[in-house]
Amino acid sequence: MLPSVRRLTLGFALAFLGLSGNLALAQRPARLIQIGALTESWGPTPAIIGLRDGLVALGYREDKDFTIGIRFTQGESGELLTAARELVRRGADIIVTTEGGNTAQAAKLATNRIPIVFIGGGDPVQLGLVQSLARPGGNLTGIASLDIELAPKRLEIFRELVSGLRRVLLVYDATSKSAGEQIEPYRAAARSLGLTLVERPVRSQEEAGAIISGLRKGDVDGIFAPRVLSLNIPGFIVATAVTSTIPTMFQARFFAEQGGLASYGATDAELGRQAARLVDRILKGSKPADLPVEQPTKFELVINLKTAKSLGLTIPRPLMQRADQLIE
Repeated sequence: MLPSVRRLTLGFALAFLGLSGNLALAQRPARLIQIGALTESWGPTPAIIGLRDGLVALGYREDKDFTIGIRFTQGESGELLTAARELVRRGADIIVTTEGGNTAQAAKLATNRIPIVFIGGGDPVQLGLVQSLARPGGNLTGIASLDIELAPKRLEIFRELVSGLRRVLLVYDATSKSAGEQIEPYRAAARSLGLTLVERPVRSQEEAGAIISGLRKGDVDGIFAPRVLSLNIPGFIVATAVTSTIPTMFQARFFAEQGGLASYGATDAELGRQAARLVDRILKGSKPADLPVEQPTKFELVINLKTAKSLGLTIPRPLMQRADQLIE
């Protein structure tokens, strides 16, 4: 399971302290801007850290020009709306959501007035977050992670990493609209690669943990982790990866660093820095409705060679040469 952090229930959590910038006096906000960050994670995510770093790089001073208050729900998507409403009640000037469509949808339900910048998630048009990518309308804009669009490439890399890959497990949150809408593209990607997608819809953390921890060698040839954090599914998968003989594929570097075999996807920290530029434009008077939804500018492949060795896998040299990071 991912590291356990006490869930916040009151007030803003000040996530970062002590950084300074050089924003010109004439451009500095007249008062301290409160940015509310909403995530299904267990605390500050790489995207939120990237957001902070991006604002500092633009010249904003933390705790003098802005603060970031974080609400996190430890994988419980059902608590997101309450957390989002708390950010609204506490006076957030801008809400930034991370880790998928669930958080953005909760924020949208909580307010139609406060600007919302989403980071990641599925197709924002299909999810009903925006009217179009070019002209979002309403009070939302953000950065689309292209996770669904990258599914074929991620599965293709997984097949290159594991020569005998045939049956791939996909555990997903059956209560999440965002997760459910990703299933058909995953199925299509698996079919095109000659793989069988072994689907396991779950409705609770207990059910997810039981299915993943109960896997035995031969049940499947690999585990494909979803991007969304609901029900702690990626956390259970990475915990299993450390002790299991089943290879795992993730979308973010963090999980490969924790023992997963590999990850491929948009760089979360860079997504946060992109979001900082949108926040900056909103603070300077732009409306979210008029700010086009952006796409990632960088994707990275990370391979954990220690995990590969423990699994008895030999990573093809061309794949190692393509990797942005090799963990040894």
